[in-house]
Amino acid sequence: MGKFGGNHTTIIGGRKGRKIVMEIGRSKLVKKVIPGIIKVGMSPGGFKAKFLRPDSRGNLRLLLREGSTVQEIFIVTKASTHSEGLEIVKELEKLLFRVYKS
Repeated sequence: MGKFGGNHTTIIGGRKGRKIVMEIGRSKLVKKVIPGIIKVGMSPGGFKAKFLRPDSRGNLRLLLREGSTVQEIFIVTKASTHSEGLEIVKELEKLLFRVYKS
């Protein structure tokens, strides 16, 4: 897909992490998905995915955690304001929930 960019191609979280990112990339509300660097933290745990607040232009960050590893996924949306970004988060969270259930 032409929506993916950046220097990092690895997505943490195994199949579930990759599936989440691919589904987000398929959304009509998303222009580009850019995986960030992978950082190793200190706290153990399972896999989690969470959207952070949109910036002033409506773009998002998705935080993936697997064990003590953390990765930010930058998401360029079709929104042009913070409030439009909040609406897109609601739609993408529904998608995230569907992926978690499967």
